Amino acid sequence: MTTWEPPAPALSVRQVLALERVLAGEPEVVAGAGRLDRPVRWVHVAEAADVGVMLSGGEMVLTTGVLLAGDEDKQTEYVRSMHRAEASAVVLGLGRAFPAPPEAMRRAAERCQLPLVVLHRPFPFAQLTEEVQSRLVRSKFAAVSLSEAVRTELTALITTGAPLQRLLDEVARHSACPVVVANLAHRVLGTAGERPAVDDVLRDWERVARQAGGSEGGGWIRAELGGRGERWGRIVLCGYRGDTATGRLLADRAAEALVLHRMLAGEACSWEEQSAQSLLTDLVGGVVPARHLLPRARAAGLPVNRRTFVPLVVRGRDAARLDRVLRLLGLPGLVAGLAGTATAVLLSLARDQDAEALTAHFAARLRAESGSAPAVVAAAGARTSFDDVPAGLREARHVADAVADSAAALDLPPVVRLRDVHLRGLVRLLRDDPQVQSFAERELDGLLCDPDEDLLSVLRTYLATGRNKSRTAQLHHVSRPALYRRLEAIQVRLGVDLDDFEQAASVHIALLAHDAQQR
Repeated sequence: MTTWEPPAPALSVRQVLALERVLAGEPEVVAGAGRLDRPVRWVHVAEAADVGVMLSGGEMVLTTGVLLAGDEDKQTEYVRSMHRAEASAVVLGLGRAFPAPPEAMRRAAERCQLPLVVLHRPFPFAQLTEEVQSRLVRSKFAAVSLSEAVRTELTALITTGAPLQRLLDEVARHSACPVVVANLAHRVLGTAGERPAVDDVLRDWERVARQAGGSEGGGWIRAELGGRGERWGRIVLCGYRGDTATGRLLADRAAEALVLHRMLAGEACSWEEQSAQSLLTDLVGGVVPARHLLPRARAAGLPVNRRTFVPLVVRGRDAARLDRVLRLLGLPGLVAGLAGTATAVLLSLARDQDAEALTAHFAARLRAESGSAPAVVAAAGARTSFDDVPAGLREARHVADAVADSAAALDLPPVVRLRDVHLRGLVRLLRDDPQVQSFAERELDGLLCDPDEDLLSVLRTYLATGRNKSRTAQLHHVSRPALYRRLEAIQVRLGVDLDDFEQAASVHIALLAHDAQQR
């Protein structure tokens, strides 16, 4: 990696003119007043008429103009040479050479939009150069110290395996402004900073990002992300209020750390997946109102205006595979793994599309994949308001959890809904009730006091299949006589007759409650 030299921080012309020592000289801006925010990289005292050829840009030049007096052509050329050298401003001390602002220099400076400042009172230029140089040196030292501090902190986070969000939080802490990471299509992959300020940035992110993409200004500072000759994203400091050069330094240091973080993380979990996971987890949790998450959803690339939202939870397929299927079918949506083995999917469909048919098509495509275990696709009813999405995701997760333990034994439709889980769904909702827990332990005591997972598994399948012995033997790959022996052992341990409907139903409810509690 090449050594990066930070640009020297700068004061603006306006800031220099506001210094107490300068104010003592009664400065007056006579030309270029609209360019007072230009940076001052250095201050030079120079009387030579051709000093412009010795400048490298960003200098504030102090002069009495003694060699320019009486020659308007020289005065005009002097200003033009300052403009060509990209000087930040010219400060002219009035006195014997120029008792009043020279009109020729003023006109030339106005045409070039070069700030021309005159000092009405005698002023020791040495004091000004000393003041400005010392401030610039201190500022540069502080910027370099900040650079090293940020690099050290971010590197330490990376080596301890910190997630992307932790790195962005650290960058936001140093920059004191919203921080956004986006891909080249302006899709937001991560944010950090005060939540209200971040939401303000995301509310119209795509338009603002495209507008700020070509140039920096208004505190918008960006750094490109990429490696091996390929760019794949950018980090943006949004509304940075400090020195621009320091902001660029901070953005570049952050970019270096993010590139390293992505390289070390490999393909384990892309930033796109992490972004979707964070958003969907917040939606499922319900702690943050959905309307407050709407800017994040829009910035993440999810269509949200006049859409129908279909909340799904899938078991048996990972997030990457589900995302590929969505892309294959051309269905817009977000995919993210939840806690455990569940994966959430939020489809965003046009109002005139058949949500139920497209959901069934998605589920059929998943089931059609050869060489894979059956996928359980649980769905909530379609929502036309984003505010209703969290409840829909929780409903879909409830349905998926309700059938998770016995999915193979149940004759499930391609898309499982709340109406399909019946008693199983009710028991799961009541799983934390102490009386339900006591009932389950009492009914299953004979199997739980001396656990036998094989007998519990057989009992679970036997009851889930409606006490179908042939189907149970087939699913457990045993002969019917072997199954009969297992069923007999279960009945002896529990002290029940599984051929009696009421007793079998009681054991079935207890087993459902036990499984729900274990989950």
